[in-house]
Amino acid sequence: MAPRDYVGQQAARDDFSDKTIQLEKSEVIKMAKKKPVKKKVKKVIKKKKTVIKKKKKATAAPSPTAGLIVAGEITHFFPHVNAGVIKLKKPLSVGDSIYIKGHTSDFKEKVESMQIDRVPVEKAKQGDEIGILVKQRVRIGDTVYKL
Repeated sequence: MAPRDYVGQQAARDDFSDKTIQLEKSEVIKMAKKKPVKKKVKKVIKKKKTVIKKKKKATAAPSPTAGLIVAGEITHFFPHVNAGVIKLKKPLSVGDSIYIKGHTSDFKEKVESMQIDRVPVEKAKQGDEIGILVKQRVRIGDTVYKL
């Protein structure tokens, strides 16, 4: 003969069964409340981590002449007196700061004196060719920027 719980569960499930056994009311309620236990299976999925390295674009350093005004271009250099001749594209005056940039030249300087045809002047306008004293050698074609 089967244990009492088993027979009681069978009797509770089969209403058509002729073999019913009297159970206490509390046992019937307990059996009715019991639900089958579902086993939860956790699926462990291992994701393959793919690391994508982004290539850094080669960015050039910002140009030191970006945003500067082109004041003129060197047309001649006198090495014995360290003087350069500038063909002006913009007006220039004594006291202005200039930046001279070329293939081998790269320096800043303040205009302390300037001459037009050996005559000292304070200001020069666009189109004038002026002579200024420079602290380094300059070459024909070097660009002069106004700071």
